[in-house]
Amino acid sequence: MTLIVHPHFHKRYTGVTRHVESVVPALVKASASETRVIGSGLSDGLPRITWPELLRRARSEPVVWHAHRNNELLAGLLVKLVGRDVRLVFTRHTSMVPTGFTRLLARSADALVSLTKQVAEAFALPSTIISHGVDLTRFHPPADRDEAWKRLGQGGRLGVGVIGRIRKEKGQGDFVEAVRPLLSSYPDWQAVLVGLAKGPDLDWMNGLRAGLEERVTMAGEQSVIEPWYQGLTVLVHPSYSEGYSLVHVEAMASGCCVVASKLPYLDTLIEDGRTGFFFEPGDVKALRELLDMLMREPERARQVGRNAAEEARRRCGVEHEAHALDDLYRKLSGR
Repeated sequence: MTLIVHPHFHKRYTGVTRHVESVVPALVKASASETRVIGSGLSDGLPRITWPELLRRARSEPVVWHAHRNNELLAGLLVKLVGRDVRLVFTRHTSMVPTGFTRLLARSADALVSLTKQVAEAFALPSTIISHGVDLTRFHPPADRDEAWKRLGQGGRLGVGVIGRIRKEKGQGDFVEAVRPLLSSYPDWQAVLVGLAKGPDLDWMNGLRAGLEERVTMAGEQSVIEPWYQGLTVLVHPSYSEGYSLVHVEAMASGCCVVASKLPYLDTLIEDGRTGFFFEPGDVKALRELLDMLMREPERARQVGRNAAEEARRRCGVEHEAHALDDLYRKLSGR
């Protein structure tokens, strides 16, 4: 039996963290191999392995070490040095062109995984394309979205907002500018930003929100994110660039109406007008027109959210990703 290890060496809770927490339990169910995690920052319920056990077993049995960050791949190289049969897998999560060091490091892996065709093209190294899925037992529509929003305590009757780290390139500034003139016309709606903001990013966002503090709230970083997806009626994703964001899929699975900047890979996920809406990145006017329509017609937003949840249940479950990864591991280990 091959031992599969997913390391996690990062202090903050990120999209990669959520990915590992979703795919590892799915691999436990889908694969005949033994799957474990190592590191910190992950939930307690995941199957773990200690360093002494890992190093002992690496000397006597095949191991696949699946890294998601440079430091994790470096650690995998050390495990490979002491192991008998250690194979390295490295997933590239962003469509940004990698640095020379990252590309050099990636060449040491036995297999590379890209989340989309665009990520693979930016990576410029042979890789297998395997997109993320989500745990549909965690991300699903609420029984009552109005009540779910009320429990969040943000005010208003309906929620519209952005989930993700607050930075200029993530587009939250465009969202605030787009929704600013609409809030007075739609008193039932409350805007919220969910995500970490610190230093200059926090100062920048507080400046944009000046005079709107009660109508555009900042909820901060949330380690338990599901209630926010279940409460929001409209989820805006205004990022200028993204390798692959779990936010789109998690929001769809939760029944949100997703309004997203049209990134290259999204037309394979969202059908414009039926399971979500697109606008060109940075086009505040187009975003405002979409928000105006949805805030005026909340039932349309709810119907699009229901369509999105149905689509996510059909093809975005993490089980699809787990089976694809298991096939890759089998090929690496010669089974």
